[in-house]
Amino acid sequence: MAVKLRLLRMGKKRSPFYRIVAADSRTKRDGKYIELVGTYNPVADPAEFKINEEVALKWLSNGAQPTDTVKSLLSKAGINKKFHELKMKKESK
Repeated sequence: MAVKLRLLRMGKKRSPFYRIVAADSRTKRDGKYIELVGTYNPVADPAEFKINEEVALKWLSNGAQPTDTVKSLLSKAGINKKFHELKMKKESK
């Protein structure tokens, strides 16, 4: 099963709100998901996002692939850097 970290759209018309979720890559965009990772509100000025760092690192270490948008959000939160450092630490042992 290929897992992706991706956005699940919620909210009204012209007022999007997204949940960042871990989901099977074969499911629909707004279908079932495995676990909630965080939220993203692009309408707010500036855009707001909250990501549960432990859950995100768990899924990244288990091989989940983030989509482009989620990858940029993880970079802004500093989670990509922590994951890279964790990965390098494991490889050096």
